[in-house]
Amino acid sequence: MTQHSFHIPVMGIGFTIDTPLKVSHLGIDSVISLVDDILIEKLRKMYCEKLELPYQEISDKIEDFRAKRISSYLNLVNDAAHKKFEELVNSAHNRGKEIKEYLSLLPNTSHLKVEFEKLTSKDFNANEIKKWAKENLSMGSIDVNIMTKVDKDNYTKNDKLPTEFNDAHAALRGYAMSNLNSSVILSAGMNPRLYSYLENFEDFFPDENGNIKKKIVLKVSDYRSALIQGKFLAKKGIWVSEYRIESGLNCGGHAFATDGYLMGPIMAEFRDNKKAYIEEIHDILIPALAQKGRSLPKHNLSLKITAQGGVGTAEEHQFLIDHYKVDSVGWGTPFLLVPEATTVDKATLEKLVEAKEKDLYLSDISPLGVPFHNLRGNTKDMEKLKNIDKDRPGSSCPKKFVALNKDYTDKGLCTASRQYQHLKLKELDEMGLAEKDYTDKFNKITEKSCTCVGLGTSALLAYGLDTKTEGPGVSICPGPNMAYYSKIMTLKEMTDHIYGRANVIVRTDRPHMFMKELGIYLEYLKNRIAESQESMNRKQEKYLSKFIHNLENGITYYQGLFNNLNGQFKNAKDTVLSELSNSLKTLEGFKQDVEAHSLSEV
Repeated sequence: MTQHSFHIPVMGIGFTIDTPLKVSHLGIDSVISLVDDILIEKLRKMYCEKLELPYQEISDKIEDFRAKRISSYLNLVNDAAHKKFEELVNSAHNRGKEIKEYLSLLPNTSHLKVEFEKLTSKDFNANEIKKWAKENLSMGSIDVNIMTKVDKDNYTKNDKLPTEFNDAHAALRGYAMSNLNSSVILSAGMNPRLYSYLENFEDFFPDENGNIKKKIVLKVSDYRSALIQGKFLAKKGIWVSEYRIESGLNCGGHAFATDGYLMGPIMAEFRDNKKAYIEEIHDILIPALAQKGRSLPKHNLSLKITAQGGVGTAEEHQFLIDHYKVDSVGWGTPFLLVPEATTVDKATLEKLVEAKEKDLYLSDISPLGVPFHNLRGNTKDMEKLKNIDKDRPGSSCPKKFVALNKDYTDKGLCTASRQYQHLKLKELDEMGLAEKDYTDKFNKITEKSCTCVGLGTSALLAYGLDTKTEGPGVSICPGPNMAYYSKIMTLKEMTDHIYGRANVIVRTDRPHMFMKELGIYLEYLKNRIAESQESMNRKQEKYLSKFIHNLENGITYYQGLFNNLNGQFKNAKDTVLSELSNSLKTLEGFKQDVEAHSLSEV
C-alpha cells in the first residue's frame, strides 16, 4: 500500500545509496543505484559497525563478488529499515511520537490522519494504537536502479568471463538473490541480453494471484519505446509493473533527448492507451507463461504510470496526478538539499544552495556519450582541468565501470581515462590540423569526466570514509530545477512543499515545468542545427525537420491544454500562452535555417 503520491528517484551513484535507510520507515519509496559495488561494500562495512552487526569482507578475489556485495548490502538495508519501521509501530508506548511524525508527512487528504485523530481524541490506549499502526502503516519500497547499457565485460586475468558476469547482469543477479520485495528500475534503454536474463529468476514472475515479489519498472521517455519493450518482455513471461516517464531533458543526471516529443503529450498518450496496453500485453504474456508451465494470474495484472523530471510546485504535482492520472510523481533534484533523505557532502551542498541557472548546464562530460546535467565548478571537473594543465589529461580510471569503448582494446577503455585520451590525442597530433580545428577536437576529447567515480565520492566524504582510491573530486548532476531552491531543507519542509502546506521557493520567476522543458529542447535543437550547418546532409535534414515538427505538435497541444484549463495555473496561464506563441516563432526561424542549409546528398 503506497502512502505517498511522490517517490525519490535514483540520483547519481551515491546520493541515494542509503536513502531507504533514512525514509523507508516513514512510508516513502526511494531508489538505490547498483552501479558501484566498491562503494556499496564500503557502505556495508560502515553500517555494520554503526549497527553493531558482524561484517565479513566480500573481497574482489572471490567468485561473483559483485553480485554478492550487492545482495549483502541490500539485505542489510532491508533488515535495518524493517527494524526502524517496527520500532516506529511500537512507539505507541511513547504516546505515538514517531507515529505522529510518520502521519505528519502524509498528504492532508490521507484517511490515516483522520482515523488517528479519532483514535486519540478521547483517551490514549497504547495497545489499541499499536494494533492500528500495525494494520494501517506501511513501509516505503526499497527499489534499485540498473543502467542497462553499463554492462561491461569482465575478465579473470586475460580470460573473458561469461555474459552473466557482465556488470549489469551481475547487479541484476545481486538484486534477484536479495530478500527484498520491491522493484528494479531499468534505465538507459533496452538491453535484450539483460532482459532475457530476467527469465532465470523466479521472483520476477507473477503467481496465480498476480503477486510479483520483484517487479520490473522501465524508465522511458516515449510510448512507442514502452510498447516495444513491454512486448519483448511479455514474450518471456515477464510483466512490466510500472512505466516511469522521465522528461527527455528537464531532469537530473543523463538526459536522453527524444526526437522533440514533449512530456505533456507523452503522458497523455500513456493515459489514453493504458487500458488497451494492458489488454494487448496480457494477450502476449498469458500464452508465454502457459508455455513455460507457470502460474497464470486470475486477473489482469496492474500497471502503474509514474512521471518525473522538473516538477517543482504542489500545483504541478497535483496536476500530473489529476489530469494525467499518474500514480506517483518523482521529486529528485530538490531532495539533494534534504540531508534527512539524501547523502551529499557539506561542500557540495553549499554549492547547490548557491547554484543559479548559469551554474546548471547540459554538458558533454559523460563517458557514455549522452548529454549530462552538470554543476559548473564541481570539484571533479576542477581536478580534470588540473590534469590537463599538467599535460596529463584524463583520469587514472580506478573503477572502470564505463570502460566500454573498444577502439583500442577488446577489454574496453573509458573515454574519460588517461589511457584512452593519450591514444586519442596522439592520433590528433598526427592529423596536422589548423589551430582552431585542433583546439576544438582537443577540448572534445578531454571534456569527458570520470563520473563513475565522481558521482559516488560525495557519500564517502559525507561519512568521513577513505577516498584514497577515488580521490576527493565530486561530480554532481542536478536538474535545471535546482536554480529555484536556495536553502538546505528538512524532510518535513520538503514534504510540506510537495503537498502545498508550505512553499520553499522564494523566487517568483520560476517557469512552469512544461515551459522549462520546452526551452531546453529549443536550446538543444539550436545547437544541433549549428553543428550541422556547414555540411548538412539529407539524413540530418530529415532528423531536424522531424524534431521541429514534433515540437510544433507539442506546442499546439499545450496551447489547447492551457486555453481549456479552468482554475488551474491561473497565475501562470497568460505567461505560458505568450511563451508558447513566441516558441512557435522561434521554431519557424529554425525551420528556415534548416531549409537554407540543407544540401542534397550526392
